[in-house]
Amino acid sequence: MVAVGLRRLLTAAALGLASAAVVAATGLTTLAAPTESGPITVFYPTAAPAARLQRGPFVVEAALDAAPQRGNGRLVVMSHGSGGSPWPQADLAIALVQAGFTVAMPEHAGDNYHDMSAVGPRSWQHRPREVSQAIDAMVADARFAPLLDFQRVGHYGMSAGGLTALTLAGAQWSPSRLAAHCDAHIADDFPTCVGLATELTGGAFDGLKLAVGRWVVDWKFGDETTPQGWNEPRIAAVVAAVPMAAPIDMASLAQPRVPLGLVRAGKDAWLAPQWHIDAVRAVCKTCTLLADMPGGGHGSILSPQIPDLPPKAARLLSDPPGFDRAAVPLANAAITRFFVQNLAP
Repeated sequence: MVAVGLRRLLTAAALGLASAAVVAATGLTTLAAPTESGPITVFYPTAAPAARLQRGPFVVEAALDAAPQRGNGRLVVMSHGSGGSPWPQADLAIALVQAGFTVAMPEHAGDNYHDMSAVGPRSWQHRPREVSQAIDAMVADARFAPLLDFQRVGHYGMSAGGLTALTLAGAQWSPSRLAAHCDAHIADDFPTCVGLATELTGGAFDGLKLAVGRWVVDWKFGDETTPQGWNEPRIAAVVAAVPMAAPIDMASLAQPRVPLGLVRAGKDAWLAPQWHIDAVRAVCKTCTLLADMPGGGHGSILSPQIPDLPPKAARLLSDPPGFDRAAVPLANAAITRFFVQNLAP
């Protein structure tokens, strides 16, 4: 409880909204799955008192199924990373609620904590459509529809969700670009190309792993050249955190269609910054770097952290040695300010 309170105070102080933020309560409910995606988890302002709720290994402070209040009348849709769930992004969701936002988190089909059958380009292709379906589900819900203006919606995405965010900001990408990237740079960006299937160890089999990895990616995606994009006119501001960006035609991000904020982790071992976030920054001169965590890893933006990860996943997602987690509520506050500036009335 002390740690949770400290995170709240840091976030509130960074927002300059300490008195309001600390007393704000968060409601939590779940909407039924739309046509394609899984259920939608919703965090929202409420007057009801929060309680400690256990969700798997995570504890969230929220009022379950409480009556919602209007807040600032704005919706933010959040997209989790590969194999993800709502709960490692709960602290950011709560920070947004304390600033008045309602937050909807769709469970992306085939790429979530209990179903990883479509991880990669198959999931990336339908994720933006699932964001649109999440907005539609909120429009159709009698509790939330009267309280929200759906003409100016925000989107936040992390990792694979970051590619979703960039797509909603106007990026065009293709599976064949991923194949070309892996053919050229697999040794420097190995986890991007093979995920958790294997890892380079410096041993005698590394050369074989590189060759097989190149062949598999090219076999699966080399011929898929059709540009992928999605136009959702209700999205009016976007934040991409440690995004997957290697498959993107970077020219398509030279002028994003909406304000675009970025979160960078300098020691990201899953999506090597030079091929992903830094490539986006190099071409997008209007993008705003909201948080730069030089000592952060790929999963350092997640809060609460994911416990008991398998060793390979832990090496890619856990905080690098020496990373100060006090940077995370400050990053959450910067993300919240960005949405306040670009969405709030």
